[in-house]
Amino acid sequence: MTAGLWQSWVLPGIWITVQLTVYSAVLAAAVAFGIGMARTHRSPAVRFLAAAYTEIFRGTSALVLMFWLFFVLPPLAGWQLVPMWAAVLALGLSYGAYGAEVVRGALNAVAPAQREAGTALNFTPWQRTRLIVLPQAVPEMIPSFCNLLVELLKGTALVSLLGVGDVSFAAYLVRLATQDSAQIYTIILVIYFVLAFVITRGMKALERRTKAVIGITVPGTLSVKAPRALSMKGGVR
Repeated sequence: MTAGLWQSWVLPGIWITVQLTVYSAVLAAAVAFGIGMARTHRSPAVRFLAAAYTEIFRGTSALVLMFWLFFVLPPLAGWQLVPMWAAVLALGLSYGAYGAEVVRGALNAVAPAQREAGTALNFTPWQRTRLIVLPQAVPEMIPSFCNLLVELLKGTALVSLLGVGDVSFAAYLVRLATQDSAQIYTIILVIYFVLAFVITRGMKALERRTKAVIGITVPGTLSVKAPRALSMKGGVR
C-alpha cells in the first residue's frame, strides 16, 4: 500500500472511526444513566416506560435502525439526517439500552443500609443518589461499560454501509485500488486492536481512580477494602 493511499483514505478513516466512537459513546452514556436510573424509580409508570425503551432497543438491530433513521425517517419528519449522525443516533440509542441494564444492576447492588443511612441523615432522594449510591455504583459499572465501549468501537464498522468514510470503508477503497485484500485487512485488524487496547487501558485506569475515591484500594486487583461511609459533603471518612 502506498503512502498516498494511507494519507488519503486510511488516516482520515481512523479519525472518523474515533469520532463515531466518541459521539456514540457520549449519547449511549447519557441514555444509559437516564434510563438505568429510571428503571429504579419509585413510580411504576416511569419504570414501565424505561423498561419498554430497554426492551425495544435491545431487541432491534442497530444496522436496521441506522437504515430506518437514514431512509425512512426523512419522509416522515421532513428533514434528512447526514449518514454520520444517523449512525451516531442508531449506535448511541442501541448501546445505551444495554448500558441502562448495567446502570440498573449496579444501583440495585448498593447495600440498602447505605440508602437507610442517607435517610437517617435527612438526605433528599437526589442527595442519596448523588452522594451515596452513585459513588459506590459507578466503579462497578466500569468493567461492563468497558466491554460495551469496545463493542461500540467495532460496531462503527456498520456505518461503511451508508458510505461513511470510516476505517472499514477506507479498507474497502484500498482493496479496490490495489486488488490486495490480505495486506489492507490485516492492517485494519491491527488498527481496531490498538484502538480497543487504548480504550481498555483507559477504562481500567478510570476504574482504579473511581474506587480510590471511595476508599477501595486495588493493588494489582488483589486486596479490596470495604467502602467507607460517605459524609454529607460527599467525601469519605
